[in-house]
Amino acid sequence: MDISQRIDAAILRAIKSGQAGMPPPQLASALHYAVTPGGARIRPTILMSVALACGDDRPLMADAAAAALEIMHCASLVHDDMPCFDDADIRRGKPSVHVAYSEPLALLTGDSLIVMAFDILATAGHSDPARALELIRILTYRSGMPGGICAGQGWESEPTVDLSAYHQAKTGALFIAATQMGAVAAGQEAEPWFELGARIGEAFQVADDLRDALYDEETLGKPAGQDDLHDRPNAVSLLGVDGAVARLKDILAGAISSIPSCPGEAQLAEMVRKTAQRLTPMTPARRTVPGE
Repeated sequence: MDISQRIDAAILRAIKSGQAGMPPPQLASALHYAVTPGGARIRPTILMSVALACGDDRPLMADAAAAALEIMHCASLVHDDMPCFDDADIRRGKPSVHVAYSEPLALLTGDSLIVMAFDILATAGHSDPARALELIRILTYRSGMPGGICAGQGWESEPTVDLSAYHQAKTGALFIAATQMGAVAAGQEAEPWFELGARIGEAFQVADDLRDALYDEETLGKPAGQDDLHDRPNAVSLLGVDGAVARLKDILAGAISSIPSCPGEAQLAEMVRKTAQRLTPMTPARRTVPGE
């Protein structure tokens, strides 16, 4: 079973467990809706790649970590799309959860997915409590305050924003979680894997800023121009398109050199190169960028 199959199987097992018994039918349906289709599954793919590079001696622990991370990410998207935040009608090319099911059910869906993510890790802890506890600690820190995705969303309500801190919290946090949780799932220390996750996360956010500025809704599969619409801090408004592209290349250039020594270092470096190639090429602008 390849990485993508392992990830999808683990996620579907978790969703089915959340639909067991006699749950409210609409909320049970919304759980599945929120995590499918899967998109690129880039965060759990990075996690699994790191676990494999470190030996992957407990595959079920890595599977649980990947599922928990992706489910937490999906929960954040459900909440991000709600009217109190981005008020986005489209996500991954289909109606967002609050449009398809209602605002109350979207809130409950996001909340349920967050709880599910931690339940997955707690259940996996029967085989190795120490690893599971460390995985829970990492996901907790990278999801909440002071430096997780909740903090990233909170920065958008501040009058003055540190762009680096904002990017690391909003987007980088779950990429740091990906590299660190992959290492821990395979029995390695988390700390050496911080820099790789931080670099990939910052690169992904800069690339996302560029896509938001340059692409249309059809290309993105979600509303475009949201940074300008909501007056959010972003790399394009700060650096311009050319400056943001240059910044993206600089970040990615250092990512490979930051990979800690491990048995699968060469394969992991290749994964990072492929990620860089996917992020870096920019198609011609499809929208007019203010100020350009």
